[in-house]
Amino acid sequence: MPIGGAEDREGEKVVLRRFFELAGGSSSRIAVMPTASMLETTGQFYKQIFEEMGSSHVDVIRIDTRKHANDAARLEWAREATGIFLTGGNQLRLSVMIGGTLLENLVTERSQAGAVVAGTSAGASILSDHMVARGAGGSIPKAGSAHLKAGFGLISGVILDQHFRQRNRLGRLLALVASNPRLLGIGVDEDTAAIIGSDGILEVVGNHGVTIVDGSDMFSDFYRVPNYGEVSLANVKLAMLTSGLRYDLNARVLLPE
Repeated sequence: MPIGGAEDREGEKVVLRRFFELAGGSSSRIAVMPTASMLETTGQFYKQIFEEMGSSHVDVIRIDTRKHANDAARLEWAREATGIFLTGGNQLRLSVMIGGTLLENLVTERSQAGAVVAGTSAGASILSDHMVARGAGGSIPKAGSAHLKAGFGLISGVILDQHFRQRNRLGRLLALVASNPRLLGIGVDEDTAAIIGSDGILEVVGNHGVTIVDGSDMFSDFYRVPNYGEVSLANVKLAMLTSGLRYDLNARVLLPE
């Protein structure tokens, strides 16, 4: 459940409430992991939100070193989590501290067992095989405008970007898909989530939208453009979906309402 960041935390909390419901509602067991954040209060903030919604089993798992991420005792509580929530911050903290550790394995195991794994902002980027590590905004695709690192791989065959339309990130997602046309680009707006089931069906939830970039039939001159040069594109399939719409990531088609 990648969330585009800046989700509503004071009003109806549509996105966070959907995570809470998918995790089991009042019967949920939620592990909040604020590793991406440098703020000590981030984990407790989300813990309070989910407790106010009705969960009596919420814990904050603070991982500040790779040793923490390999400490079986520290991770024991999360082994039966029905919901795992990765906060925003710096996605490189997630990849550097958690990548290749017992904790990454645990998150994968819980996801495969049916737990919902949500990440907001930086926490969203890490969910796919290929994570957007950094890059400039703008509507024009430019070579070298963004860089990919290894993510957790919970969602295969996609590139996830967040704060999408609010920070004008279409250009960099187009450039990333142009250089990796096998991958499907997914840009998630703020206060919006893309809920992706094990069947590859994506559902949009929230107050804005999800942009999908399909480059399977794309023409691009990316391979001959110098860094920060403008890239030519043609035959790009673009979908901009609002709340309630569903998209089949495997067939790459919009589904009936």
